[in-house]
Amino acid sequence: MTINRSILRLEGETEGPKEVVPLDEYLGIDKLPFKMTRQMMIEVAFWGQNQTSFKMAERILQKIYGVSITDDLIRKVTYYVGKVVYEEDLRRAQDIYKNMKDIPYERDIPGVLYIMTEGAAINTRIKDDEGSTWRENKLGLVFSSKDLKLRKDGETHDILKKEYVSYIGSVNEFKKFLIECAVRNGYGRYTQVVIIGDGATWIRNMCLELFPDAIQILDFFHLKENLYVFAKHLYPNNVTEYTKWAETIAGLLRKSKTAQALNMLEEYKDTKLPPGIVNPYIYLLNNKDKVDYELYRQNGWFIGSGSVESGNKTVLQKRCKQAGQSWDVVNAQYLLTLKAKEESDLWEQHVSKYISTVNLHAI
Repeated sequence: MTINRSILRLEGETEGPKEVVPLDEYLGIDKLPFKMTRQMMIEVAFWGQNQTSFKMAERILQKIYGVSITDDLIRKVTYYVGKVVYEEDLRRAQDIYKNMKDIPYERDIPGVLYIMTEGAAINTRIKDDEGSTWRENKLGLVFSSKDLKLRKDGETHDILKKEYVSYIGSVNEFKKFLIECAVRNGYGRYTQVVIIGDGATWIRNMCLELFPDAIQILDFFHLKENLYVFAKHLYPNNVTEYTKWAETIAGLLRKSKTAQALNMLEEYKDTKLPPGIVNPYIYLLNNKDKVDYELYRQNGWFIGSGSVESGNKTVLQKRCKQAGQSWDVVNAQYLLTLKAKEESDLWEQHVSKYISTVNLHAI
């Protein structure tokens, strides 16, 4: 084994007293978890979460920095940095959730705080009781009306500032991350809070607990999609009929004629359906207080959760659902924590600054 050592001499001396120290101690990395500086750890973790694989990150680091770091070391560094950031996020989330009663409801910022959330599956290496390796990753998205920019079409918007939170596991833990993110982004201060979801029971109950003052909206486009799936079951291979049926119901709901829509759907309330098809009568009945779309549109509010669905593609699918990928749940969580930071444009604020200052020796 070759060990490089640095010889330190007093200024101007070429001989005489000298002190010999190991190079890693001289560079200040002897007590760090990897033989690289903090800044290099941050760079390695950035490319580890940014690329579609750790092998691709290895090629990028070689090309950009001219250094050879194996994909296995990149994986270890990425998980380590993700773990440190995740544990700090968890600490803050638990603190906010524990002290929810202390959230100040000042309502001093005019506008709307939007909260969207949705679940998507990730393939893991652990089977559940039914033999499935798929677990649900819950993704939350928070942004405000003041961070919207109207596009040239005069109808759609770009979201200039937004934040994602990602958690693989139960809603009991995910909700802590979501409330912390919402409070940090102005929950309790905006005059109006609007939550948009797909009608899942866990979303409805979670939001009632965390945001009892919020307006909950059933994602109109998810509702319409379910109507079309049911219509195709009613009129298989008849595009004209199932399109007419689905558009009629959707049209009534878009105009807030919920009672008329329920009357039309009531005859199907006991229809037996194959897996994957939602009974529209039961679905609408369970969410009838969240479908006043005419009012929502008059107020200028979003009625669809396309932004968080798009987030699932960039945060989860782009990195963790490539062909053949399966994940250890814990390490996938660390990776998704970093991915959510980058997609929220918070890498410098929440990752770089924290890793640069936290006492890694104590971790």
